[in-house]
Order: sequence, then C-alpha cells, then structure tokens
Amino acid sequence: MMMSLCRPNPFRLPIYPILASKYVSYIPRYPLPFVKFSVLKCSQLRLSSSMEAPSPGYRKNVGICLINSSKKIFSASRLDIPSAWQMPQGGIDDEDPMYAAIRELREETGISSAEILAEVPYWLTYDFPPEVREKLNKLWGTDWKGQAQKWFLFKFVGKEEEINLSGDGTEKPEFGEWSWMTPHQVIEVEPSTSVPDPARRAQADADQIPVEDVARPGAVDFKKPVYEEVLKYFAPHLQ
Repeated sequence: MMMSLCRPNPFRLPIYPILASKYVSYIPRYPLPFVKFSVLKCSQLRLSSSMEAPSPGYRKNVGICLINSSKKIFSASRLDIPSAWQMPQGGIDDEDPMYAAIRELREETGISSAEILAEVPYWLTYDFPPEVREKLNKLWGTDWKGQAQKWFLFKFVGKEEEINLSGDGTEKPEFGEWSWMTPHQVIEVEPSTSVPDPARRAQADADQIPVEDVARPGAVDFKKPVYEEVLKYFAPHLQ
C-alpha cells in the first residue's frame, strides 16, 4: 500500500485510513510537496494502540528508528549539544501518531522515501532532568515533567543525497551531523563513527578539564532506557 501526502482540503481525515484501499490521503496541517510512503505488513501493525492515553503530565511525542538496507540506524548530533546524538523525534500536533512520525522525519531529515515497518504498541516515557524541564517548559509555556513517546520503525529506500539536515524548510534545523550506526553505537557513539577524539580534546582544553571528563558522544542519559527498550522491541528487524 502506498500512502500519499497531499495538500490540505476541507475534509476531515479518519483516525485511521482503510488499509485495504490502494491509496489513502493524509491531510497535513500545512501544505507539503507530494511525497510517498509505503506501509508494509499493515496487518501486523497495532494501529489502535496509538490511541491509548499516555501517562498524564507527559508531552505526547513520536520517535523514529530509521534503518537502511544494511540494517544500520540513522542517528544525528544536536546543534545545541553536539555530543548528544539521537534518533529523530518530535511533538504530536493534534494528529495521529503515525502521521506525526512521517511529518517529523521529513521536517528533521528531508526524507520522504521510506517504508513503515513496525510500531512499538505502547507509550514509552522519560522524565526531564530538573534543568532540562525548567528550560523546556519555559520555552513551551507548559509544565510537562517529561515526554511520552510512540515509536515507529522506518526503512529508508531512497538515495543518501535525499538526506538533508535542513529538513523540508518548515522548521529550524536541529542536527549538525548524521551517521548510520549499530544499535550499540546509537546508545554510545564510538569516536570513529562520528565525533573524532580531537573534538573531545579541544573541548577539554577549552574547559581546562581532563579529556576523560568530557562527555562521550551518544544518547543523553535520561533517554537511554527508552532507546534500549525501542531497540529491543525492533531487534528482529535489525538482525
């Protein structure tokens, strides 16, 4: 089945399209260029699970585990915290979680050539550390204690020239570098995979601290339990 993203029209989108249809339309909140996604093994996707309510007090969010033909995982470094590498993610804007994942993938990576393979059938939550909670809630004007995420597994089927960390131009860029990684590297990025050791040494010199005290690049600690659960659930697709 091919899923097409098209320009807005006045009709309301059903919560879930009829999967038996050859083509379905997704109506985004703003105009987007025409792109295509395919959904594989739809009978195995527990789509109704996306509608279960997450824990109260947590901001609803989606996460995208994007793999290539070699079953390596896409991860990128944050512009604001270069040592923090993560898989694409973003908030749900009054929309179905699956469509939010499609939108966020395009906004953050420019990717539209992808297949949706699977979904974690429950919400995963993490708490913000106090300093992060204060910063983000001030930015958002909210009082969330953390995020509740629905995770989707995508397979990249395009050419790498399609990957653009400026995204689709609708949002400010979030990432500075990207790489295909093993599940272990997603948690703890190895220097040879991304940020070279000289980068850590330069930061140590600037801060006048031992290089061992400079954070190794990788997922931030408060996200690691969620990442470990996501990668465990998607493990059959990563082997």
